[in-house]
Amino acid sequence: MILSQLLNYVAVLFFCVSRASSLDTFIAAVYEHAVILPNATLVPVSPEEALAVMNRNLDLLEGAVTSASKQGAHIIVTPEDGIYGFNFTRESIYPYLEDIPDPQVNWIPCNNPDRFGHTPVQQRLSCLAKDNSIYIVANIGDKKSCNASDPQCPPDGRYQYNTDVVFDSKGKLVARYHKQNLFLNEDQFNAPKEPEVVTFNTTFGKFGIFTCFDILFHDPAVTLVRDSRVDTILFPTAWMNVLPHLSAIEFHSAWAMGMKVNFLASNLHYPLKKMTGSGIYAPDSPRVFHYDMKTEEGKLLLAQLDSHPHPTPVVNWTSYASGVEAHSMGNQEFTGTVFFDEFTFLELKEIGGNYTVCQRDLCCHLSYKMSEKRSDEVYALGAFDGLHTVEGSYYLQICTLLKCKTTDLHTCGDSVETASTRFEMFSLSGTFGTQYVFPEVLLSEIQLAPGEFQVSSDGRLFSLKPTSGPVLTVTLFGRLYEKDSAPNALSDLTTQALRYL
Repeated sequence: MILSQLLNYVAVLFFCVSRASSLDTFIAAVYEHAVILPNATLVPVSPEEALAVMNRNLDLLEGAVTSASKQGAHIIVTPEDGIYGFNFTRESIYPYLEDIPDPQVNWIPCNNPDRFGHTPVQQRLSCLAKDNSIYIVANIGDKKSCNASDPQCPPDGRYQYNTDVVFDSKGKLVARYHKQNLFLNEDQFNAPKEPEVVTFNTTFGKFGIFTCFDILFHDPAVTLVRDSRVDTILFPTAWMNVLPHLSAIEFHSAWAMGMKVNFLASNLHYPLKKMTGSGIYAPDSPRVFHYDMKTEEGKLLLAQLDSHPHPTPVVNWTSYASGVEAHSMGNQEFTGTVFFDEFTFLELKEIGGNYTVCQRDLCCHLSYKMSEKRSDEVYALGAFDGLHTVEGSYYLQICTLLKCKTTDLHTCGDSVETASTRFEMFSLSGTFGTQYVFPEVLLSEIQLAPGEFQVSSDGRLFSLKPTSGPVLTVTLFGRLYEKDSAPNALSDLTTQALRYL
């Protein structure tokens, strides 16, 4: 009897301690970093010169980490390429790389810096995390030797990986992720043989991590949420904004809402390459975001998030749209190009109304009312159902209400950053063949619209109030991962895309 009571007491005590040590909310930080680039990125430099560049960037990151810690942040995310920059060759990146071990080795570089060779960057990141009692997410390069026994070993005898690392608040290496989906000009790196699904647990939730271009593909991004059931995604990126549908704050906040997770996005700040746009996004709405093409300054963002986002109803993305009767619009449809994809469009000719436009299996339905119908602005409803084959190969279904660049219908789909027309209401839906749909609302001057719209369980993206600013686009961005072709099946438009970006 006494033993039974003792066991019950221990169980209750354990439960209370566990509850006390877990947090219902946490403070997240992301830092948009104005990276300092090496003088030369295409010519190899000495290890000492490489370390000098990295330390200059780490000096700036240290300031952000210290500031975030003083403001109570539990974790901070820094950008992809934030420690050494970009535009390297395979040979010229090598002096910047370190051997990053599997986190299972139980290593605090700050306490034991020479355990895995010369690792000054990992040591400094570890000490920053330990000294400030904060989790730090950073992006550096990993190197792994190989030999002829490995048939996939590169000719130079090593693998080189674009790598995210996470150090906990005691300076311990707790996560290492090698980027799977490399962008066009990342020839300096190798992709891992299999996608890595990297997670770690904290007292403020379960975290997963991936990098930049990974977000457009199923693995590991969707797998982390669907199978590993993480609460929060950590997302270092060097994102080049592409309007109308792939600006950083627009798409990353939409992904958080579509996948129902917290999302911490840290972008490089390099306006010459259209790189800006960081944010802290909850499943229901952005908490804070930053977009700045005018200055050269970095920016620290902080916000409170739920450690375990509240469950939301499952969305049937075709339920409402499949019941809408599509009325013929005669011969009023026209085609336009959005980031090299040919959309089918209808001009919105009235101040309000109901429109339907279809392409292949996708029909998009829009109900709307403008505050006024201006003669100097044209809006259109567009549909795209097809394989995008430019900087990558991925299948899209997109319904979009967008502002055309000019009153010439041939400009519908071109990049445009300003508008003058506000909408009293909108409701957009589509007959999507996928459950992976990401809802976007982007206002003039590249601003988000927190709290101004929501998604219903029957698949409608609709306004809750008149828009606070003029509208650039209202979009449902769908991905059909099962229809993607081989990763390297790029089209002849690749060169054009590089110029475009």
